[in-house]
Formats: sequence, structure tokens, C-alpha cells
Amino acid sequence: MKIYLDNAATTPLDKEVFKEMEPYFFEGFANPSSAHGPGREARKAVEKARGTIASLLNAEPGQILFTSGGTEADNMAICSAVRSSGIRLAVTTPFEHHAVLNTLKALEKNGEINLIYLMHDESGNISLKHLENILAFNSRALVSVMHGNNEIGNFSDIAGIAEICRRYNALFHSDTVQTMGHYRFDLKSLNADFIVGSGHKFNGPKGIGFLYHGDRTDITSLIKGGGQENGKRAGTENVAGIVGLARALEIAYRDIEEDRRRISQLKARMVARLKGEIPGIIFNGNSADNEESIYTVLSVSLPVLSEMPDVLSYLDSQDICASGGSACTSHSAGGSHVLRALNYNFERTVIRFSFGKYNTEQEIDYAAGILTGLFQKTVSKGFRIAG
Repeated sequence: MKIYLDNAATTPLDKEVFKEMEPYFFEGFANPSSAHGPGREARKAVEKARGTIASLLNAEPGQILFTSGGTEADNMAICSAVRSSGIRLAVTTPFEHHAVLNTLKALEKNGEINLIYLMHDESGNISLKHLENILAFNSRALVSVMHGNNEIGNFSDIAGIAEICRRYNALFHSDTVQTMGHYRFDLKSLNADFIVGSGHKFNGPKGIGFLYHGDRTDITSLIKGGGQENGKRAGTENVAGIVGLARALEIAYRDIEEDRRRISQLKARMVARLKGEIPGIIFNGNSADNEESIYTVLSVSLPVLSEMPDVLSYLDSQDICASGGSACTSHSAGGSHVLRALNYNFERTVIRFSFGKYNTEQEIDYAAGILTGLFQKTVSKGFRIAG
């Protein structure tokens, strides 16, 4: 059986979630925009799910907009902020997901905005002093900074960023795809203008997500068509997906403390094993520190050997599913943009292990043993550590 340690890419669907969704594939299949009885029942399910998500996040139901996932939600937030509010300056980091970076770069290329990247240290921690200096000397801006990085795990202080943005009348969007369902959010206290979630990152279905939007700017519809989602997002709602999304977030919040405690222990166990058995190993960013990074992500950098097999392929052959970074950039030329921004030595092999609620100590021990065994076997053949 495969050992799945790629939960930052996607998570397995919770059986409780599927049970909640199943009726809407069969008896409850009606279009929620239809006026007949079954249509009204479907609409009721959609609005119940919207209310559930809003309640969990301490938001208003009208502030939750259903999307096809995190990428659409990020695009909608950024384009709405720029086009509805007369924004001419955007501030971000070089570590953002491509759903954010490529959207901002496209707007810059079109001449709609100027784009500034925040300064950061060698571990990828961004400078809030730099952010404040930018906002103090510029007119109204959009700030887009992710909460937890999907490759190196680093946290950003989004509460602190939101406070700075309010002080200078800037709009604040945060890509919270990797932290939604793993940490609690109180959106009335946070004062962010846009927050996003994607169901498949917390054991819900793929193809469904949401955008939370505050009251300081209008939403610009990216998809033209009918009047669904209060005229903000055209297209027939994915009723089963929406129901599953809400149930997945309910379960995540129900179990959030226990899951965090147990998964944090698994990550710490992996760190201890690899540190103790692979001399010269490096953990990228803050990922080895559960307080300074999201507890689900560990980015490992192996020492350079004069000869080294394809580690990810070898792990796959041993039934271990891991990645070299973001699944969205696995086929991109030039490697990870996140690691490039950290001046990463690409002679080193990088592995991202990401953990979920179904992982066990036995799986961690097996994966750590396979990786350390490969390294030690390579060294024993006389291949030297080159750096």
C-alpha cells in the first residue's frame, strides 16, 4: 500500500464528507436555480453550506462566494481589488503560489498595476518594516501575502499585515489555501479583505472552493453568464461539492486541536530521524520548526553527492508518495520559484514531505528509513559528499 506524504498537493476525501455529498449526485441532483421543489431543495443545501462556512469563520453568509477552487478565488480577489477600487500598486512576495504571482504579473504586463516584492531574509521571512515603508509613501494599494507557504511552510503574520494595511487604507488579500481547515480563522477580528479556501486541501472534494470578501471593495465577476452567486460568479453551482466543502470544514474544525497535535508529532519525528541519520541535511525555510511553519509541511534538502540517484523516483518505487515542491510547478522549467528566491543550491535534491490526518508513526519511520538507507548506501559505494 502506498504511503501518502504529499498532502500539501491534495488530501484524500474523508468518508464522512462523501456520505454527506452522495445524495446530491442522485436524489438531490436538481439545479439550485430552478423554481420547482427539487431545485428549491438544492438551493437550500447550498445556502445551508454557505451559512455553515460563514459561522465557522465568523463571517456573514453573504461574504462567502463559492468558486471552483483556490486558483479562481485568488484570481477573483486580485482582479476585483484592482479593477473595482482603482488600485495602481500591488505589493507581494516572490514566494506566492502561481495563482497569485501569475495573476499579478499579467496585470502588470497589461499596464494596470505596478508590482513591488517585499524584502526577505535568507529563510524567506518577509520584512513588515519594508511593507510599512512602501504603504507610507504610496497611495491606495493591494497587498497579497500568503498565510502558509506550500513549499517551505513559512508562516506570515497576516494579522500584523492586515493591521498595517488598515492603517494605510490598503486592501489585503491572503492566499490561505494551505492553512484553511488546519488553523482557526476569526475573520471579523482579522480584518483581511480577501481570504480563500479549497476543499481538497482539508479532506474535502476537488473542484470546489470559496472566496471570503470584506465590505471595502466590490467583487468583479471573472466568469460571465447567469446571475448565480448573487451575480458575482456565473455558472450552475456544484451542489454536491459545496455540501462536501462545508462538511469537510466542519470536520476539520471539530478535530482541529487533536489533528494538529498528532500531525505536529509526526513531523517532529521525521525531522529527528533525518537529522540524526543524514549528516549535512538542511531543512528549507522554517519548515523544521512547528511554531514558525505550518505543521503539515517539511522541506528537506539533501547533501550533494558526487553521484546520486533520482530520489523522488526511488521513493516512488518504494511506495512513498512525496514531491519536490508544489504540484502546480512540477513540470515547470527552472525549478521552484520559491527556492530560486532563496538562492537555493539546485545541486541539492529537495523533497517536500507533507503530512495529513491519516498518516501514522509507522509510515513516518518507514519513509525516513528508506530515505536514510538510500543516502547511506550511496555514501558506502564511495560517492563523496560534495557540499
